[in-house]
Amino acid sequence: MTEPLRTPYPAIEPFESGLLDVGDGHQIYWERCGKRGGIPAVFLHGGPGGGCSPAHRRLFDPARYDVLLFDQRGCGRSRPHANLDANTTWHLVADIERLRAMCGHDQWLVFGGSWGSTLALAYAETHPEHVSGLILRGIFLLRQAEVDWYYQGGAAWLFPDKWEKFLAPIPEAEWGDLVAAYRRRLTGSDPAEQVACARAWSEWEGGTITLLSDPATTGGFGEDRFALAFARIENHYFTHKGWMEEGQLLRDAGRLKSIPGVVVQGRYDAATPVRSAWDLHRAWPEAGFHLIPDAGHAYSEPGILDRLLRETDAHADRMG
Repeated sequence: MTEPLRTPYPAIEPFESGLLDVGDGHQIYWERCGKRGGIPAVFLHGGPGGGCSPAHRRLFDPARYDVLLFDQRGCGRSRPHANLDANTTWHLVADIERLRAMCGHDQWLVFGGSWGSTLALAYAETHPEHVSGLILRGIFLLRQAEVDWYYQGGAAWLFPDKWEKFLAPIPEAEWGDLVAAYRRRLTGSDPAEQVACARAWSEWEGGTITLLSDPATTGGFGEDRFALAFARIENHYFTHKGWMEEGQLLRDAGRLKSIPGVVVQGRYDAATPVRSAWDLHRAWPEAGFHLIPDAGHAYSEPGILDRLLRETDAHADRMG
């Protein structure tokens, strides 16, 4: 008999929240949920620029976990909104360390999906001594081929109708480098053009992250405030290649060897195709690997969600 798929834990409110001044003019919003003094965990949202939501709190058993969620620089409830100054992968890695110290944790479980998996790997490879476990979903290693797949025509073969809308704000003469073309407009002086391009960029992602159309998951991507931060910050990171050397996260995967970890990947993920998860699996064979046969990219896909909940429970079991 097939075991029923797991569903999220009940909705909860934070027991503590605030803004942390991390310097450089940035204040980041953070919240702690679950059981104060429970098993420490940090949730790293996607994008970059996506922000965290109340639904993300429900991935952890509130009776066992003390989980910190935060909006990365420039997005969500962090300030200033959509700001790109002093906003790099390594600023975010330092912010995670500040938050760990603020909470008084020696180690914590690091949970990240999509861009959150990128950031989780960058953090864990920099501070392995502070990571009790890694749960990664929808692997994105920020290699140029991955960016080109999604923003230079690869995924367009699967979603030609949606790709036309992504191309629409950009003159055909600039289609040879769409990330650069969007950057000129997202950082330009015309606010209306910024918002229009932000919506086109954001809706391309929102329309391609689930195996089947799911407005409940993707409907908010076209909202102006969300889209502006999401598109500007994503484009900024991809323009600068994450401030990493090509293939750096795979090259340094040996630093993860002693960390209990798991990789969860949708077979039909069009945003971060399975090749990256497979490459990480080969470079970090000690970690568990789960290829979900009927899923795309979003964490809310039923098979992915089921596996993530089982993995947070399994980590809690290991930690006693």
